[in-house]
Amino acid sequence: MLYLLYERFGQQYADAFPLLNLFKYLTFRTGMAIFTALFVVVAMGSRFIRWMQAKQGKGQPIRKDGIERHVIEKAGTPTMGGVMILAGLLIGTLLWSDLSNVYVWAAVMVTGSFGILGFLDDYAKVTKQSTEGVSGKLRFGMEWLIAIVAVLLIVQFGGRPPESPDLPTSIAFPFFKEALFDVGWLYALFGGFIIVGAANAVNFTDGLDGLAIVPVMIAAAAFGVIAYLVGNFVFAEYLQVHFVPGVGEVAVFCGAMIGAGLGFLWYNAPPAKIFMGDTGSLALGGGIGVVAVSTKHEIVMGIIGGLFVLETLSVMIQVASFKLTGKRVFLMAPIHHHFEKLGWSESTVVIRFWIIAFILAMLGLATLKLR
Repeated sequence: MLYLLYERFGQQYADAFPLLNLFKYLTFRTGMAIFTALFVVVAMGSRFIRWMQAKQGKGQPIRKDGIERHVIEKAGTPTMGGVMILAGLLIGTLLWSDLSNVYVWAAVMVTGSFGILGFLDDYAKVTKQSTEGVSGKLRFGMEWLIAIVAVLLIVQFGGRPPESPDLPTSIAFPFFKEALFDVGWLYALFGGFIIVGAANAVNFTDGLDGLAIVPVMIAAAAFGVIAYLVGNFVFAEYLQVHFVPGVGEVAVFCGAMIGAGLGFLWYNAPPAKIFMGDTGSLALGGGIGVVAVSTKHEIVMGIIGGLFVLETLSVMIQVASFKLTGKRVFLMAPIHHHFEKLGWSESTVVIRFWIIAFILAMLGLATLKLR
């Protein structure tokens, strides 16, 4: 919003007030989005948590078949902390980004819509005091619908560089300079899979205090760098990656996600005062998925978000193994609970998973140069 105001009114006063020129710089607006989102979340944190405690009473239901100590240690902790995250993320994005940019609106639409779906799921769990929320099939179907609409918006109105007019409907491959596989309108299904998969992968990861939010911030930082580079013709040409006009603006969204995540971590650090719930995990995962699709780094998403992929695979392997053989591969899924069952403390699991997420993000960024 401030960027549009600058374009409309600020430029004529830029000579008299040189500081106004800062608004045209993407790096400045990304930094301000970080601080804005952080301030919003921290400012509303304590009051919101007390309000949630009063409204929810018993807090988020804890799995009775899960880790035994969780039933005691985490009982009564309120959920829906994702509302705080969304407030900071959306305010930071809408305040500092170019609101004429389709990539920004696709990210905002998916993040907000997935947040609403997650909120309804959390609300059902709290009111029923059950770990079963909204029908899985209904939620999954709505996620797919929202994701496909977002991908179609990106394909229809996203940037088309003259040298690659089919880029919006193509899949780019890391490590190869010119590798593009145009799948036409089937790309809507591929992009939808990336967004929905990312949303549910983060949802699976969100099981311990601080476990999901830090890898989300790491992934957002990595994709923020990618968006900035891919959206700049000079940098894209130097790195020999596919230039996507206008996508650099998504860096502001990634910055707001980092700021909102930092603010939430202040209250979610062990022992957590509030859980993000599906309200936060679905929204954040979906947002990262949209950025991956927008920047044409969908496959790199599997590297940067490798921790989320690992958590999801552990659930899939566990379910498939039990149905086919009646035996479990892991002591408990998702895999972070497996390590708890092995005797690792919660803080050990969380910090080691943070380290893994950081390493994978660095590997994902390395693909920018390995062409």
